Amino acid sequence: MAVSDTLINTLFDGRYRILRKLGTGGMANVYLAEDEVLGRRVAIKILNDRHAGDDQFVERFRREAKNAASLSHPNIVSIYDRGEAEGTYYIAMEYLDGRSLKELIVARGPAPIHLAVDYARQILAAIRFAHRHGIVHRDIKPHNVLVDGEGRLKVTDFGIARAGVSQMTEAGSIIGTAQYLSPEQARGAPVDQTSDLYSVGVVLYELLTGVVPFSGDTPVEIAMKHLSNVPEPPSAQRADVPRDLDMVVMRALAKDPSERYQSAEEMDADLRRVNRGAAISPVTEEAATAIISRPPPSAVTEITSRTPRPPVPYAPPAAYYDYDEPPRRALWPWLVALLFVTAALVGGYFLYSQIQNQLSGSKTVAVGNYLGIREIAADEKIRALGLRPNPVRQPNSDPRFPETYVFQQTPQPGDKTPKNNFVTIYVSLGPPKTAVPSVVGEPLAKALSDLQNAKLTGKAIPTQSDKPQGQVISQSPTAGASVKQGSEIRLKVSKGPTPVAVPNVIGSTFDSANSTLLGSGFAVARKDVKSDAPKDTVLNTSPGPGTLQPPNTVITVTVSKGPTTSSVPDVTTLSQSDAQATLKASGFGVKIVSQPVSDQSQDGIVQTQDPPGGTQQPPGSIVTIAVGKFGGTPGPP
Repeated sequence: MAVSDTLINTLFDGRYRILRKLGTGGMANVYLAEDEVLGRRVAIKILNDRHAGDDQFVERFRREAKNAASLSHPNIVSIYDRGEAEGTYYIAMEYLDGRSLKELIVARGPAPIHLAVDYARQILAAIRFAHRHGIVHRDIKPHNVLVDGEGRLKVTDFGIARAGVSQMTEAGSIIGTAQYLSPEQARGAPVDQTSDLYSVGVVLYELLTGVVPFSGDTPVEIAMKHLSNVPEPPSAQRADVPRDLDMVVMRALAKDPSERYQSAEEMDADLRRVNRGAAISPVTEEAATAIISRPPPSAVTEITSRTPRPPVPYAPPAAYYDYDEPPRRALWPWLVALLFVTAALVGGYFLYSQIQNQLSGSKTVAVGNYLGIREIAADEKIRALGLRPNPVRQPNSDPRFPETYVFQQTPQPGDKTPKNNFVTIYVSLGPPKTAVPSVVGEPLAKALSDLQNAKLTGKAIPTQSDKPQGQVISQSPTAGASVKQGSEIRLKVSKGPTPVAVPNVIGSTFDSANSTLLGSGFAVARKDVKSDAPKDTVLNTSPGPGTLQPPNTVITVTVSKGPTTSSVPDVTTLSQSDAQATLKASGFGVKIVSQPVSDQSQDGIVQTQDPPGGTQQPPGSIVTIAVGKFGGTPGPP
């Protein structure tokens, strides 16, 4: 069936009730639907009928579903379902009742500074998560970022996302939107996560100024500007943009990926500093200053002189109902033509320069010594000799070379090299960094061991807590933060609950003692022992009364089993019935014998007993009583 508005009010794939169309793109249509199985609203993207038989479009569609479904993050649109139905393919995803970031910029213009920074940080949170899962988005733009009514952003559209480093061409065309392409994307060169960070820089620039840094009449013109032009800082368009925020944007928009932020975490850390009013990192200060001050590279030099960089450890984010654009027309024919013309002009200029250098005897120059000086100073010295700096920023733990200082160079000091050649300077990023492991909830000894394995140190700070003694209850910095190796991680360690004095329950009954101890927050264990004290009487506690113990400590209560013997009551002179009752009440058995008496008043009265009254006998012993019988014969002995 044709994928069109005839779908509205129909049940798609036997599950999704199509309610209304949300948007249309060159590849797919997006509808609002009711999931009748789970009873929730979803956005369902359905591949256009004319593309359902095109393997290239089907693969891109499947890749979007696969990449986004593998990512679960608050700033990434969730994928609920995907499948094939009614002759086409579809993706069911989270429905967000909001607008795209592009629509907001067009409607409202530049965003307030704090809001622009917050939006950029939310986008970075999404791509940081995707990069950690090995996915590069490759098409970060405000059209692919949705904003809900509470200001929460969600990144969408993973149709051209790839795992790891990848080429940016597909079927002879450059993929992406020209205004947001990184220079390497415009060249069709391999891309990594720094390409996404370049695109975030463009989005942040647009949020701050209301315009993109580069525009033009054709995609080719815009692509050439990405390759060769240095944009004006945002503050040139908007005076209230802080200088530090200018620096963040300019570093993100560096032509050379090695000069950009190397991870979303690094860029987010600078934006967090801007929010706090703190200074940005020295590395960003150096890099942005160099980018702003140096002359723009020619497009040909940029394209032909750079060698591919190895990929940075991981890649970017996310997924949703963007409104897909049709494949761009190929840029390569235009680029190739421009490159040939530019190459001819540049080649002629260099040939002329070389002849002049040879005639003047200044063909080569001696390289200076740049070790131990800051990158910006080395950059100036190298350029003053007619050479070109090639900064490579790397971690370095040598204390002689702090952040932004040169610790190695090629060629070596004093070596001669032709003018206009590159001098590679290796700039320290400071000690290598490591991710802080999560140690909350661990015993202190294990936490310290885990930190040592991560090349970090731990400092224990004892803290009163209801948690067990010696357990880590919090850490700073938090788990996942990137810090320099050897950094100190502060650990709050529980001293255990506040101790409580054990109440004195000795002499009371066990039931009473049990209630008192439980009410004081202790647990109770009973221990019965032989004793002359009355049964169930508390004889002792361990720990003893008055000692301070943590709550939930088990208090062992020693309880009397009762005496082992009892005193036999004297029942002589009592009537037979009274004597029996008295003896039985004292825990003894009774045996009755008769004894003749001559006095009628002694009839039925206990004359003697065995054992006699006052003697100690085990409970349950038999007491024989001789009961008087008037005029009778003696009973059995």
